Amino acid sequence: MYIYGASGQGRVIVDLIDSHEPIHGIFDDNTEIKDLLGYPVRGKIPPGFKFDQKLVVAIGDNRIRKQIVEGLTREVEFAKIVHHTAIVSGRASIDEGTVVMEGAIIKVCCAVGRHVIVNTGASMDHDCVVGNYVHLAPQVTLRGGVMVAEGTLLGANDVVLPGIRIAAWCTVGGGSTVTRNVPDGATWIGSKLSN
Repeated sequence: MYIYGASGQGRVIVDLIDSHEPIHGIFDDNTEIKDLLGYPVRGKIPPGFKFDQKLVVAIGDNRIRKQIVEGLTREVEFAKIVHHTAIVSGRASIDEGTVVMEGAIIKVCCAVGRHVIVNTGASMDHDCVVGNYVHLAPQVTLRGGVMVAEGTLLGANDVVLPGIRIAAWCTVGGGSTVTRNVPDGATWIGSKLSN
């Protein structure tokens, strides 16, 4: 597997996979980073480089992750990583590029989009839909029938009540409880929309 990103999220991915998945190369635009947990960092992807293994984009920032994925004009097959301690229903779907970390739970009839981060201990009850480039931080809880649109960031320990819709590119502060729908680009902190 190849990894794009040699900072915090890159370290997380190496730690998730290196005991059972060969790492064929790590790339990062910051050419000053030479090493990631004992693996050499190759720098920028060379012109004409052909990916002969799957790639995971290990960038925590949702907008930057999307820009990188969309900027990869060459043919790339993206990896999907699901840690062995995660519990994923056989009736749930997870799209390419998505990472599901330790202890996460994805229940029946959930659909998780492309290049999503489902962080440690995050939980989705039945019938949740999570759009592309979303980041669910550690211990996020989505109750039944929640929909989270593209690019949204939910902070650590957030709870989203059943049937709530969170629109695209929103930010929900850590420890919040979302009790009503959130419009595009909004910020929710605690128990209300922030001005």
